[in-house]
Amino acid sequence: MSTPIARERRHTLAFLDEIRAVAPVYLDTEVDMTAVEAHRNAAGRKYSFVSYVLEAAAGVLAKHPEANAAVHGRIRPRVTRYESVNAKLTLDRTLNGRRIVLAALLKDLQHADLDGIQDRIDHYRDGDPASMPEFAGVRALHKLPWPVRQFAYRRTVRPLAKRADVIGTFAVTSLGHRPVDGFHSVGGTTITLGVGRIADRPVVRDGAVVPGRVMRLSLSFDHRVIDGAEAADVLAEIKSALECKS
Repeated sequence: MSTPIARERRHTLAFLDEIRAVAPVYLDTEVDMTAVEAHRNAAGRKYSFVSYVLEAAAGVLAKHPEANAAVHGRIRPRVTRYESVNAKLTLDRTLNGRRIVLAALLKDLQHADLDGIQDRIDHYRDGDPASMPEFAGVRALHKLPWPVRQFAYRRTVRPLAKRADVIGTFAVTSLGHRPVDGFHSVGGTTITLGVGRIADRPVVRDGAVVPGRVMRLSLSFDHRVIDGAEAADVLAEIKSALECKS
């Protein structure tokens, strides 16, 4: 027996319909997380591995304005490059008893340190999405009938002038808490990072093969905005920033 899509997932359907115009290309690499784990173990608080990825990615994208951008239009496409580096972070949450995906917006990460990033993640993860003002727009969207819902969503996310403050300039999604090595996702931004689990794997250090703690990191990019060389530079620099964490 078929049933209607749950109201709590209507924002996801609106998002998926909107990103059909994206022209995604997929890259991935492996990151030796030994330095990150050492920093995390020595820290005075528990940082999420996602916080390290957000910190590294924000620093890199601040140096790559071509990738910290968005495009709109088919007949006369236009690109906007943003000064702020705003992250869209997907969250596995429960709303009205239903497990759904929600997106947290972390603004101006080019100026944020690891503590500040972790504070913002904790705020979203500890709050109740049924009452948090940050998700008021999502809750309102759930109540709208389909044609109005799609129109309202497009009016909100399409204008380039405000898109960075609505869906961010890059996206991060993680399944590393499960036995998932790697995956690719399209987050509606020019750059989307997919974070897999950290696992024991052989790595080469000083010419010798030794045990290492390795994470698969994927990058999806919108080919309408940047090309593969730029995207590869972004991914390589994020990898380097994580592996050199001190």
